[in-house]
Amino acid sequence: MANATVIAPVEPEGVTEAINVAAVEERAAGDADWLRGRRLEAWEVYEQTPLPTRKLEEWRYTDVSRLALDEVRLAEEKPNADPARALAVLEGKTASIRIVRVGASLVEITVADELRRQGVVALDLSAAATEHRELVERHLGTEAVPPAADKFAALNAALWSGGVFLYVPDGVRIGDPVRAVHWLDEAGVAVLPRTLIVAGANSHVAYIEEFVSPDLDSASLSCGVVEIFAGTGADVQYVSLQRWGRNVRDLSIRHTIAGRDANLDTLVVNLGASVARTDLAARLDGPGARSDMLGMYFADGDQHFDHNTRQDHIADNANSDLLYKGALYGQSHAVFRGVIRVHPGAQRTDAYQTNRNLLLSPEARAESLPNLEIEANDVRCSHGATVGQLDDEELFYLMSRGIPREQASRLVVLGFLGEVLDRLPLPDVVAELHEAIAAKLA
Repeated sequence: MANATVIAPVEPEGVTEAINVAAVEERAAGDADWLRGRRLEAWEVYEQTPLPTRKLEEWRYTDVSRLALDEVRLAEEKPNADPARALAVLEGKTASIRIVRVGASLVEITVADELRRQGVVALDLSAAATEHRELVERHLGTEAVPPAADKFAALNAALWSGGVFLYVPDGVRIGDPVRAVHWLDEAGVAVLPRTLIVAGANSHVAYIEEFVSPDLDSASLSCGVVEIFAGTGADVQYVSLQRWGRNVRDLSIRHTIAGRDANLDTLVVNLGASVARTDLAARLDGPGARSDMLGMYFADGDQHFDHNTRQDHIADNANSDLLYKGALYGQSHAVFRGVIRVHPGAQRTDAYQTNRNLLLSPEARAESLPNLEIEANDVRCSHGATVGQLDDEELFYLMSRGIPREQASRLVVLGFLGEVLDRLPLPDVVAELHEAIAAKLA
């Protein structure tokens, strides 16, 4: 892609888009006709949708100019990119399927033979649009993250590359996690990953993805979308560990849809990036569906993390439980905005939402905005939020036993965040996340 192609020069009240339809045509080269049509339709939505401003409630605390959209160009697709540094991230980690993405390109997918025999599909999303058209056409950008969701959803729908499609057939239970790593080491570029996961009835899969880069000397952007569908009785866990380096801007949209009696859990961990904006929505579509929405963030310096969550209860007798916890050092800033929406007819909904923030310096700030929108009369819903500082009594207790103050503070932080990890039913992954948090604390 030519270096002159930029994402969006930002102006005070309006935006003039410099991307053109030729960029979309280039990304669509080789796509199935129906997919090419979808990309072009998404581009039209993108052109017609204004960039969000701080006048919108969902963007009140994040100025879109912080995403540095006018400083990046579309990353070139390089299918032969060297995967060595990405593979190093996966070294020593058990995986049933390995997926490696470098920059804008999907460079490797490795699937165990036994899973292939059971009908499991892990494939480049463009190829899957032809080879598994019915599944992909039905789910890609339709119910979970349609282009009309917002401007960035439309941008991704038009220009994604290196996409991943995972399909787990009815009744197939994948024992070891699926592991995906996204590696970025080029400054001044925008990458747009997309992942589509479809889990059939009574299936099981855990999908763990990591976003990793070194610190970069100028801005780069990751604008990614994940769509997850859990069929009747399916059990799905999704974990995202974001540890981009400084100067990376991360914009992620992750929406899940759980069918009847399905269990669909998510854990989003934000540790890296200069600015990270996460949009996470769980839709409980079938009676008996359940979703645990877990989140954890640890910011320092001038990092800015913005979390926008939604628990959509469509069906009756469904349960959702959200717990997001964050610790903030330096002059960092975190925003949590969450809403539980109980739609008409979603009787006997059981939904909870909790956000807790621990401020570790006088300059750190946190905004917490939980909300309820209830249109049914037989429900049990609650929300809560706290913003506080280190507990002096806890510190005193540890220090009175000979533990230095700095180490005592770390132990308190690890204990505070550990409540989130304790709810994830993946012991090996929990251990890895503990290590990642401890490394940042150090």
